Amino acid sequence: MRKIVAGLFMSLDGIVDAHEISPHEWTTDEMMERMGKGLGQADAVLFGSRTYALLERFWRHQSDDSPMANFLNRSTKYVVSSKLDRLDWQPATLIRGELIEEIAKLKSGPGRNIQIPGSPMLVRALLREGLLDELILNVVPVVVGSGARLFEDFAEPVRLRLERSTAFSNGVVSLTYRSVAPAAE
Repeated sequence: MRKIVAGLFMSLDGIVDAHEISPHEWTTDEMMERMGKGLGQADAVLFGSRTYALLERFWRHQSDDSPMANFLNRSTKYVVSSKLDRLDWQPATLIRGELIEEIAKLKSGPGRNIQIPGSPMLVRALLREGLLDELILNVVPVVVGSGARLFEDFAEPVRLRLERSTAFSNGVVSLTYRSVAPAAE
């Protein structure tokens, strides 16, 4: 079964959408090496529509000399959206309908891991539904104060197990969590 692996940059106070936590500003060569290993285990990308549009504008026109550009441009992209009618950044498939059913189909299909770069609302929904297998949080040493938080509106606890933590020279702490199945009652 395929795993869904999400990676996000987040401020110390849990904000995931602020300019101050831009991956371009905080990513180091050391972090890129680790990200490259993760990309090597994946063959597809899952996006929300906003993240798809944002990343398409930049990465679609980058040379495949960059491992990230090569991965994003060549991998199948699955885009969750009720608003988009077409996807110009190919290969790509639009996902509509019941999110839980569609993601479960993707996970049970053939292939390697599915990466989610960003897309905090999608990550939040998959966490809530128990469909996210691994969550990599790159916590940057800045307090933003306001903005969208990853962990909002959870009616039930979501249990995660810390698999790995790494402190990078720029102060970013990378935390890798795995989903933990709820305890049987």
